[in-house]
Amino acid sequence: MESFFHTLKTELVMHCDYKTRDQARSSLFEYMEVFYNRQRRHSTIRYEAPLAFEASTIAQFKVSTVRG
Repeated sequence: MESFFHTLKTELVMHCDYKTRDQARSSLFEYMEVFYNRQRRHSTIRYEAPLAFEASTIAQFKVSTVRG
């Protein structure tokens, strides 16, 4: 969890000057839901983006169930 907050600070928060809480909340939500959770590469899943990892895992599962 600490590495997430470090990444959040270095990739987003340090580069933004938020005028209101709503502006900060909106920016943080977009970063986490649109970029971090979907596109950013993660070391725990072989440095793939989560959507790409999920698609390849599903494809492998489908191939193994068809063969097996």
